[in-house]
Amino acid sequence: MKKWILRVSALLLVMSLSSCGYNTFQSLDEEAKASWAEVLNQYQRRADLVPNLVNTVKGYAAHEEKVLTDVASARSKVGSMQVTPELINDPEAFAKFQAAQGQLTSALSRLLAVSENYPNLKADQGFRDLQAQLEGTENRITVARNRYIETI
Repeated sequence: MKKWILRVSALLLVMSLSSCGYNTFQSLDEEAKASWAEVLNQYQRRADLVPNLVNTVKGYAAHEEKVLTDVASARSKVGSMQVTPELINDPEAFAKFQAAQGQLTSALSRLLAVSENYPNLKADQGFRDLQAQLEGTENRITVARNRYIETI
């Protein structure tokens, strides 16, 4: 009888410990998914700012058509991707996502560099507001990515 009680107790102990580990694993998984969702939200916020920025620059720098087209094209590529939290589990899709985000970052950098040549554009309050929002969003992306990295 004592052996039976001892075996049942050991079994219950093992089961309770394994369920604690499972819950911890699930919590960590959910935290990682939430962190990745925040990264995606910030990338989407940046993509949403692009059309307003392009339209503002267009009014002042109409002959910079190539830069404006590159930005619009990069934003279109980012917008056409189906982005889900499961994206991080597919290396090929994730590489495409990273490439598209990199193209958008590069195109935005060129656009902001072009704006340096137009003092009237730099003085425009709408442009300055958009530039500040874009800068803030870039910072949020960095913070969200760092939090995600810490989580995983």
